[in-house]
Amino acid sequence: MTSPETDPVAPAGSRRSRRRFEKWFGPRGSGVVEWVLVIVGAILLALVVKVFLLQAFYIPSLSMYPTLHEGDRVLVNKLSYRIHDVNRGDVIVFERPATETSSNIPDLIKRVVGLPGESVTFVDGSVYVDGKRLEESYLPDGTVTSSANAPNKCTVETPCVVPAGQVWVMGDNRGDSKDSRYFGSIDQSSIVGRAFVTVWPLGRFGLL
Repeated sequence: MTSPETDPVAPAGSRRSRRRFEKWFGPRGSGVVEWVLVIVGAILLALVVKVFLLQAFYIPSLSMYPTLHEGDRVLVNKLSYRIHDVNRGDVIVFERPATETSSNIPDLIKRVVGLPGESVTFVDGSVYVDGKRLEESYLPDGTVTSSANAPNKCTVETPCVVPAGQVWVMGDNRGDSKDSRYFGSIDQSSIVGRAFVTVWPLGRFGLL
């Protein structure tokens, strides 16, 4: 006699369903139907997760180097900004601005530097927000931020003011990133979500 702890137990509902499938499709057919339902359920669950919760993104360039390397894969939380506001320093994925038509990549990844209502300026290779130098610990020492070749110069005389409902984004690789210096601030409604962890390659696994 087996002990209660090791007795196999099946939910009553599953037994009724199995008998119903056997009645309709026969013993062998019922097993096939069960597997089909399991696979369909798994696919639907994966779609729900991808659409509403989490999505993996491939990094195709060096615009966020050294934080992200070309070929990295990151997970993006799509619920973040339904729970709280966008924060300075967040690494976000957003829809490519309509003015940027030179690539077939639909989404971009950058870091939030300026928030709605703030003014962004570049002085002596550093970023200033509302007149205060921004401490950017995520950048390598000696990083120079320049707008010399960009349409948005963001000088002290003509600062770049972030409109309501928008954010100013920049790549960590300041010398090789086409960001808000080129296409301006972006609508918060275009944000897909917040990248929060690098998952591939495994040797680079870590929070952002």
